[in-house]
Amino acid sequence: MPPLFIGLMSGTSLDGVDGVLAQIQADAGTAPVRVLSHAARPLPDTLAAELLALNTPDGRDELHRAALAANALVRIYAAVVDDLLRATGVAREAVRAIGAHGQTVRHQPGPRHEGAGGTGYTLQLNNPALLVELTGITVVADFRSRDVAAGGQGAPLVPAFHQAVFGRGIGTGESVAVLNIGGMANLSLLQGEAVGGFDCGPGNALLDAWCQLHQGEPYDAGGRWAASGQVNAALLRDLLDEPYFQQSPPKSTGRDLFHSHWLQAKLAPHLQVTPVDVQATLTELTALSCATDLLRHAPTCRTLYVCGGGALNDTLMQGLRTHLPGMTVSSTDAAGLPPLQVEAAAFAWLARQCLAGETGNLTRVTGARQARVLGAIYPV
Repeated sequence: MPPLFIGLMSGTSLDGVDGVLAQIQADAGTAPVRVLSHAARPLPDTLAAELLALNTPDGRDELHRAALAANALVRIYAAVVDDLLRATGVAREAVRAIGAHGQTVRHQPGPRHEGAGGTGYTLQLNNPALLVELTGITVVADFRSRDVAAGGQGAPLVPAFHQAVFGRGIGTGESVAVLNIGGMANLSLLQGEAVGGFDCGPGNALLDAWCQLHQGEPYDAGGRWAASGQVNAALLRDLLDEPYFQQSPPKSTGRDLFHSHWLQAKLAPHLQVTPVDVQATLTELTALSCATDLLRHAPTCRTLYVCGGGALNDTLMQGLRTHLPGMTVSSTDAAGLPPLQVEAAAFAWLARQCLAGETGNLTRVTGARQARVLGAIYPV
């Protein structure tokens, strides 16, 4: 039987932890990943609020708070691992490793192509040693730092996985795109062996924050609130007037740029716009910025798979279809992997790459000088 790995993911949306138990094999003639089970647990409101607060420096005992938040997060990771093992009846000794990404609270990769010895860094809250103790399974963590040390952006890392899973059987001259819409949105461009990818900009992060503020709900379920509003053209222009959207790849972003203060500054000249119309406009911002990037960098692409929570937002998906006429836009369900399982499966795959001593980054995507083995191993 192919070796078993667990992947854990808690993204910038801060809505919860997704985990998968998957069989992963290196044989190029077979499907590389087969998910056996998926489990998810929400983040407690207090922990989600603390993780969000730690994205912004405030000087209030941050090191202590960050360590406690990491421990709390890892206990949820361990609970998800237990859920997966219980659901499948798999013994923990049968699992080769857990790939645990951690929670990104800073992403400052520095100037592109800065090289080793630069000022760039990326920081994910995690406590892999504690996770080993709680689960009794080897843990692979800290996937992004080696790429940054090699002069890369440290993100996105999923295009190599997308190529392995969704890029199979692409004919000569054909291309497939995979758009992950989590807190941020990142795009993978699969064109034979030429794989590209980058962060487009905000995904759900601004949508969720605005919905929480004005509706008291954690997210806009199905995009129904946005669908009841109208896109404000003037506000949309100002939102798009952000240099990041015009920056050429390799590029990556996060809450360090697209946060509530950024949104409030953009809204300042548009105080007459109603909250529901702001939500409609933010939804359009995500759809239009992603579609524009796809058309700019892969104009002949005819197939787009969408994963992450954004794939469940009907209004956002319709926006993508409107801006991508002639292209088939569907969730990754159509390719055999449900949208809420993709990122967790990617980190299970990256854990396998690390243990096998095989590279996990793509230099064309991140801008690193060379492909590197990613991750730090915490053995049992």
